[in-house]
Amino acid sequence: MTTTTLAALVPVLPFLGAAAGLLLGRTAPGFIRPLAVLPPLTSLVLAVLVAVRQGGGQAIDAHTELTPTGSVPIELALHIDGFAALVAVLVGVVASCVQIYSTGYLRDDPRYPSYAALVSLFTSAMLLVVYSGDLIVLLVGWEIMGICSYFLVGHYWETPEARAASIKAFLVTKLGDVPFLIGLFALATDAGSFRITTVLGTVASGGLHHPTLVALLLLAGVAGKSAQFPLHTWLPDAMAGPTPVSALIHAATMVAAGVYFVARLLPVFQASSAAMIVLAVMAAITMAGSALAALAQDDIKRVLAYSTIGQLGYMTGALAVGDRGAAVFHLLSHGAFKALLFLAAGVIIHASGTNSLAVMSRMKDLRDRVPDAYWTMTVALLALAAIPPFSGFFSKEAVLGAAEHVATGHTEHAPGAAGWIVLVAGLITAVLTAAYATRLWLLAFRGRGVEAPDHGRQPLTMTVVLWVLALPSLAFGLAYGPLPDWFDGRDLTPVLTASVLGTGLALVGGLVTYGAWRHTTAMAARVPLGAVAAHPEGDAGLVEAEAIASHAPAFGDVAYAPDPADPGRLLLGPLHRHAAVGFHLDAVYAALFVRPVQAGAALVRFLDREVVDTYVRGAGALPRLLGAAVRRAQTGNVQTYVSALLAGTVVLVVAVLLVATGA
Repeated sequence: MTTTTLAALVPVLPFLGAAAGLLLGRTAPGFIRPLAVLPPLTSLVLAVLVAVRQGGGQAIDAHTELTPTGSVPIELALHIDGFAALVAVLVGVVASCVQIYSTGYLRDDPRYPSYAALVSLFTSAMLLVVYSGDLIVLLVGWEIMGICSYFLVGHYWETPEARAASIKAFLVTKLGDVPFLIGLFALATDAGSFRITTVLGTVASGGLHHPTLVALLLLAGVAGKSAQFPLHTWLPDAMAGPTPVSALIHAATMVAAGVYFVARLLPVFQASSAAMIVLAVMAAITMAGSALAALAQDDIKRVLAYSTIGQLGYMTGALAVGDRGAAVFHLLSHGAFKALLFLAAGVIIHASGTNSLAVMSRMKDLRDRVPDAYWTMTVALLALAAIPPFSGFFSKEAVLGAAEHVATGHTEHAPGAAGWIVLVAGLITAVLTAAYATRLWLLAFRGRGVEAPDHGRQPLTMTVVLWVLALPSLAFGLAYGPLPDWFDGRDLTPVLTASVLGTGLALVGGLVTYGAWRHTTAMAARVPLGAVAAHPEGDAGLVEAEAIASHAPAFGDVAYAPDPADPGRLLLGPLHRHAAVGFHLDAVYAALFVRPVQAGAALVRFLDREVVDTYVRGAGALPRLLGAAVRRAQTGNVQTYVSALLAGTVVLVVAVLLVATGA
């Protein structure tokens, strides 16, 4: 079988699995789990074969005209370079792990068949984005992911949080997709084709007429899809969905699509220095702001959500300094440990019956209840904090090293200002990342108080997946040695200066947070602990525990005050209350956009009801009056009708005589 055929099957198999799952969900429920797990596993095997055959060398290109348009053709095209081959493997690994994990996590969910089918469709759409060599076909996968996220985030539609989060995710990403679509058309107009290779050739020959405008339009879509400032606000709220969905969205699909798109079309953005500066500023604000917000969150999943936003900021920062090798390297590394973090968080949520770190900190021996999640999450948090030799250290230092090279003038792939912006923001974020990672670990696993609830061992399908993902979280960072050809020949060996600074600052962040935790714990020990209870329905199953506890600091009749042992409050001080609500960005958007739109809608409704409807009612009043008059004449009395007939006859006769006499 040719490599092109294998590559074509990679996105097709999950799509067929999704279609079969939707068709057989009610009639043959026994086939649902095999249909959920086997297609992504098979796609993973095929993606690995494609990657081996591609070998990081010459890109694999194949195309056929999809439909004649009369102008710019649309082609069903494949373009598989080293980046595409590796990202497809990442998508296959994470999607397979999520589907296997979900068979245990959602075992009692009546909507599991539709959930599994949507996850498969989500996977297929991302693989289409990864392998596509045509921008319109890429856009199809891009938009399918948007609608899948809407349904999956709103999986627990009984809760108002899930309904609101799904609508918000859809609308905010669509807000970025409108200029993104315009940018794609402008790009294709200049290039005369939607083919990515043709577009890149046009850029190389200087044929792009308005590079800054096109790049900025495309960046709007990237900001929405990859949750970058200022369109990042949907991602923390999307935690209302099931935890495996969060792992899929954050690790290998949806948010990774924007970063991957910029990496694939990086020369388009490099054609405009202004666009690179904008990208650098966007990355810097995203990195630092999300890390501060993560340090103030109580919901364990929202901590991880803001963490994802910050790590995506590192990737866009690498792209802003013109190093797509470092960006994709961190994308792959982050995909492994972030999927592990979310799936381990799902185990912890099930064991504790809550998402709240404040509640977990009042439970002792929680780590003994979930030993697999404890050890694997520890590995993932060390990778997130970029502590050597874990994978996050190598990929994050590659980003910082690339920024240092641009800032010090050793390379001219991007403006020097972009290098300084990314480098400074990256180092600040390194401190904050280690701080919130340490805080999460301490509050979740070093609590004091009552015994953690015992729900027994988690299903094997959940715990095995954690250890599978722990391996790349620990060892993938060493891939910079044997795989340089996969990253444009980029030497990903950590730079000494950036490595020392980054690691030193990470250690400082972790140690300071530990010290703050010790201090606040000592102070809190003087305060009597109140009652601690798990969610009252925690034993009823995973679905109820997570769906109801998604945003709750209170369960049943037991209310929880802010945790006095939270080091985040001490470290952030007065900034804490602002960081906890995402620096009021949602309130700003509500004032600038939501309320004016609602006021406009209210005005339109008033005009429609009081003005337009008045004319409509008036137009209907005259026929109604005439009808009433005619109705009065219809008495049903035969004598009346005969009398009227005779009177009419007399009138006609008189009229005829008068006319005849006058003549």
